[in-house]
Amino acid sequence: MELNRRDFLKTVAGTGLALASQAIPAAAIMPREVPPEAVGILYDATLCIGCKSCMVNCKQYNSVPDGALYSKDMKNPPFELTTPEKIWDAPKDLSGRTVNIIKAYKTGTGENKDADVNGYSFLKQHCLHCISPACVSACPVGALKKDPVNGVVYYIEDRCIGCRYCQLACPFRIPRYEWDSASPQVRKCQLCRHRYQEGKYAACCEFCPTGASIFGKVVDLRKEAEKRLALQPGREYAFPVQTVNSKYKMPRAVSKYQKHVYGLTEAGGTQYLLLAGIPFELLGFNKNITDGVLPDLTWAYISKIPTVIAAVLIGGAATWAITHRNDKGE
Repeated sequence: MELNRRDFLKTVAGTGLALASQAIPAAAIMPREVPPEAVGILYDATLCIGCKSCMVNCKQYNSVPDGALYSKDMKNPPFELTTPEKIWDAPKDLSGRTVNIIKAYKTGTGENKDADVNGYSFLKQHCLHCISPACVSACPVGALKKDPVNGVVYYIEDRCIGCRYCQLACPFRIPRYEWDSASPQVRKCQLCRHRYQEGKYAACCEFCPTGASIFGKVVDLRKEAEKRLALQPGREYAFPVQTVNSKYKMPRAVSKYQKHVYGLTEAGGTQYLLLAGIPFELLGFNKNITDGVLPDLTWAYISKIPTVIAAVLIGGAATWAITHRNDKGE
């Protein structure tokens, strides 16, 4: 039977346009303000003791069946070292198996906590859940979404094609790829969104013993952060533990803060807010990140993807049809 080249061209072009057009709604309609019910995390580096309880429980509560990060058939936490012996899991950076990490900064003798000179500080790094996420805008197939209610930026692995545009778009270098997997996926913090229906919240906050990480509505976290910046160093303050409105509080002396809430304006604002006693660039944050909404920039390129994909598919199909014009067969 002779191949109908016209039908073949229509099918290829139509399929390419249908797949490419999935990116348009996600990228073209991006929020500019945080949703009223949006949730997030406030991390206070001056309260962090570097115990890494948040790291351990992040892996534990995100690898169970129906977890939000890893395959449902995984029965154990996805440790970096996959050996029969129980070895301390100490990753050095974010990866496909570690989406939340505590890092340490040290200068000089490292004797004084939260000091620029001869001091040290800790840093908790994971997805910042941008109000206008560049990763969502850059994904050509809609594998990354932003929840319109709670604002969480989450991942749909069945849609992912492994292009890794999200990695290139993210100004904070957060999404990581599973390079050692036969069917690799992109991994990032999803703020334990699978636990919300059970009345629970982010495991890193639930198991933080000092209140360095607290969970709550972003509007409340912002107020708490601004309140701390207004406190006089050395004054005793009752820091909430686990959640921003928790009845359980831990009184302790207030440290000297940098007069800035990181994440309040960076990249258009994020739902993960940070306070620290030393400059944020010393903790590894890029000081050149602007306050502008990044999808406004990425959309200028992503909007052309449907046309480019369609042109490539049509051109390839036309070339195939021309080179096989004399072929006949069943």
